[in-house]
Amino acid sequence: MKKILVAFSAALVLLNSTVATFAGSAYFVMDAKTGRVLTSDSADQLNHPASLTKMMTLYLAFDAIHRGKIGWDTKLKVSSNAANKHPTKLGLKAGTTVTVREAVNGMIIKSANDAATVMGEALGGSESGFGRIMTQKARALGMSRTVFVNPSGLPDPRQITTARDMSTLAVALINDYPSEYRLFSQTGFVYRGRPIRGHNNLMYRYQGMDGIKTGYTDASGFNIVSAVRQGNRRVIGVVLGGATARSRDDRMAGLLNRYVKEAASTGNTRLMASIGNRNSRNVEVASVAPDIEIPTRTAPHHVDAVITQSIAQATTKSVTPTQGTLGTLTTRTGIATESGVDMAIPLDRPQAQEEILNAGKPQAGSWQVQIAATPSAKAAKDILADAQSKTGKALRKASPYTEAVGQGGSKVYRARFVGFDSRDAANSACTALKKHDFDCLLLPSQG
Repeated sequence: MKKILVAFSAALVLLNSTVATFAGSAYFVMDAKTGRVLTSDSADQLNHPASLTKMMTLYLAFDAIHRGKIGWDTKLKVSSNAANKHPTKLGLKAGTTVTVREAVNGMIIKSANDAATVMGEALGGSESGFGRIMTQKARALGMSRTVFVNPSGLPDPRQITTARDMSTLAVALINDYPSEYRLFSQTGFVYRGRPIRGHNNLMYRYQGMDGIKTGYTDASGFNIVSAVRQGNRRVIGVVLGGATARSRDDRMAGLLNRYVKEAASTGNTRLMASIGNRNSRNVEVASVAPDIEIPTRTAPHHVDAVITQSIAQATTKSVTPTQGTLGTLTTRTGIATESGVDMAIPLDRPQAQEEILNAGKPQAGSWQVQIAATPSAKAAKDILADAQSKTGKALRKASPYTEAVGQGGSKVYRARFVGFDSRDAANSACTALKKHDFDCLLLPSQG
């Protein structure tokens, strides 16, 4: 037993040290109207997000507000865990409360770790539970190489992202919550009589910049995500791993000075993200479908196991997309089951070879398997056909099914196999799909 524990400890040390070595400098600048990458360096290299993590915490807070789970004046209880977080923080006291509005402003302007923790505990039951929800949402938005484990961005070697992924999150915030996004342009706020000034100094001096977030830890270096509007041009920039705050800001300003003028002056109202690796793909980051639930308790799944699996996927050396991969494969669906929130995993690898002409209605059966959600019905059918032809026996009794969700620019098409009699049957199909590089999500039938 002692040998097993020693070996396990050594494995954790190796995992942590492996992830930590990914931190380094990177930048990524994209035309947010077209999704075109204007310039990049190490855009898909793993780095630590530091306080850029709070962008996802804020996304989920806005999501909860829009769903009516919390309101701007809802009072959130401050735990001793939250109160004891290292600075930067608001100085919240254990046993007191803070409003959602105060916590949001604290995260945006002060980058307050205690406020972020309070929000994460309120929405996820615990930091680790919320980290799991954050990673699920990251996958849903197309952030295929990001793993979140806490709501604040305080150091954890398992918490990783890329410059490209953070640009995707910025686009999602602007598209999905345009009113709330305006809060990122604030230069300060008054917290219970105390004026607090923001520290995104570049935003205060760069023309057209209206957000969004900075971050720093020893492991990450100095990070920044910036959104710039000049005339009809809209550009998102990310710089990770700066040596100092000033050099990071200067790098960002230099990149923007050079490349903003190359962005399109006409284009979509909704912004576009670039998702992928070497063969990048442009995709509209649509509003997330309403079937993703934020639990008010800690998810009972073993969070560390999920995080470890995600890190193993994210740190795979060979990440070149499969030849022929369809352009825009972002899953838009998570599911709250009686046992908690299932983990949504990257769904951007299946190839398209054949088209299913008639996808029919869901058939009887208590479980379904979703393998993707795509911007077109044909893409969804292509993926289902390819999966069925490659997987064979495991899907013999299942029926392919596509379903449109959302309206207008937010519409996506779910690609599912339906008609499984039990969770075990659906899980067996998932196992077979994964062997052929198809990821999947188990869903209880909704009728």
